[in-house]
Amino acid sequence: MARKQAPSFKDIPTNQTWFIPKRGLDGEYYPIVRVGRHIPFGYEQDLEDKDILHPIPSELEMLEQAKRYLAEYSLRVVARWLTEQSGRYISHVGLIKRVNIEEQRRQAASAYRTYERRYKEAAQKAQKLEAGRIGGKRTKSIDSKRKDDT
Repeated sequence: MARKQAPSFKDIPTNQTWFIPKRGLDGEYYPIVRVGRHIPFGYEQDLEDKDILHPIPSELEMLEQAKRYLAEYSLRVVARWLTEQSGRYISHVGLIKRVNIEEQRRQAASAYRTYERRYKEAAQKAQKLEAGRIGGKRTKSIDSKRKDDT
């Protein structure tokens, strides 16, 4: 019997329309809609609507600081520090999942901006080529000295 392969973060669908927003222009955090079973670290459930999660700015600031600490300290040490500082438990597995997902979303957003820029440039070049072809039945060649173009 063949073993199943463990799912990787690369198996996450790319057509996701939801994301955890970071901050607004003034540095404020936004409430988010609950899409899963678990409440992410740094958010709390709304008392009136269970599908709305409100940010806890102090926990989100500590999470950002914890990400910087990961460059110097082990994952378990940082998760323990974050739990002690915030008073809310987060395991080392939960911390790395959160960090990996945010990094993946950051990279995807960067790729989308690059693709958007490339598509705009390609569209402008295509319009320029189309403008040069209007009026003729044949494709114009670069060599204008050919007899069949006349």
